[in-house]
Amino acid sequence: MSASIDSIIERLGGAEAAARLAGVGTEAVRKWRQARAIPTRHWPAITAATGLTMADLMTHPPETHAMPVSPDAVPEGATAALVLADGTVFWGRGFGANTAAAATPVGEVCFNTGLTGYQETLTDPSYAGQIITFTFPHIGNVGTNHEDLEAANIAARGLVVKQDITEPSNWRSAQRLQDWLQARGVTGIAGVDTRALTTRIRDGGAPTGVLAFPADGRFDLAALKAQAAAWPGLEGMDLAKEVTCRQSYAWDETEWTWPQGTGKQTAPRYNVVAVDYGAKRNILRCLAASGCKVTVVPATATAEDILRHKPDGVFLSNGPGDPAATGEYAVPVLRSVLDSGVPVFGICLGHQLLALALGAKTYKLARGHRGANQPVKDLATGKVEITSQNHGFAVDDKQLPANVTVTHVSLFDGSNEGIACTDRPAFSVQYHPEASPGPTDSHYLFGRFVGIMERKG
Repeated sequence: MSASIDSIIERLGGAEAAARLAGVGTEAVRKWRQARAIPTRHWPAITAATGLTMADLMTHPPETHAMPVSPDAVPEGATAALVLADGTVFWGRGFGANTAAAATPVGEVCFNTGLTGYQETLTDPSYAGQIITFTFPHIGNVGTNHEDLEAANIAARGLVVKQDITEPSNWRSAQRLQDWLQARGVTGIAGVDTRALTTRIRDGGAPTGVLAFPADGRFDLAALKAQAAAWPGLEGMDLAKEVTCRQSYAWDETEWTWPQGTGKQTAPRYNVVAVDYGAKRNILRCLAASGCKVTVVPATATAEDILRHKPDGVFLSNGPGDPAATGEYAVPVLRSVLDSGVPVFGICLGHQLLALALGAKTYKLARGHRGANQPVKDLATGKVEITSQNHGFAVDDKQLPANVTVTHVSLFDGSNEGIACTDRPAFSVQYHPEASPGPTDSHYLFGRFVGIMERKG
């Protein structure tokens, strides 16, 4: 029978002694504990030091494998499970908030390839209705703080990570990620083979899943599978109403800079109304930093609500869900705004809604674009931008009217990434020029919007 990793490390004299013997750092020994396995290249030294046999070192960590639903016992060490609609189970170790049988989080399981900014990602309202799989393994190692929030609440329904969360190591950290999640009622699972899960999503599309972390350690896998299978999916789902603001408000905070932090716009030159379909705060900061007085209105605002502010420009924000569903009430409003002649700039869901208002259609992508390394080509200049993206729907640019041109395309799959009107001051992009997290290649678009308002004025 194989020995436990903890007992082997103890026999070696502790983590530091084990690291010295194997010629590795203590971080590697921590990973042995996490993976419940020791790399075979270290076995000769360990057997010589402990008297153990090769058979004693043979371990097979159950939590990193996916397996079909069965009534069998929970694998040793597992305290949480991600159950997909087809019955596949990914076992792991839960953190954050425990789940209750009556309120188990269910949603579309997607993956994000970003290397930084997990707190910004988790608070991005565009992730409403989704369980995020982080492909980068080191999630939680810088903790959380009070500044890197893109919304007041977490819209994502859960998160999946590879490695156990370590103690935070960053001077800005105010709270551990697991405590921050628990305080907000959000569940996570660690110890999952995120590469296998990501490959599954890449090859077969985003599945529906349920994340369970019961306090009593009991799992009704059949019920969890049925719950996942019964969830209708994001197509036809209007989630903008769930994440939008409830009333209008003014915004004057500007972008975060070292070492001052965020600033304040005290001398705006332009008056912008931002329609909040799930707006990230850094978008509003970028608008304010570009010289705009920003008034944020709810997703359900009427054209009269928007135009009564006498805006120099109207901004259409990002947001979650199916744009066709949100478009049921948003498109008539946007058509009236466009008819007024006021400049319009949209991103993400705002881009899709603008396209719908102009007569195009949208469709569900098989995998979506989520991460901070998405290449986009500007067709006017030939320049390639590395962009931050988070969307599962796209504009069908083959149905654009004659007065609308394609301005940007994805170099991953050729899908539409930007449009502009030829007969009115309106343009939009599918990606996130404000980043947060991500590169700043596309910040110039805020300047373009300001330039259009300046010329229009």
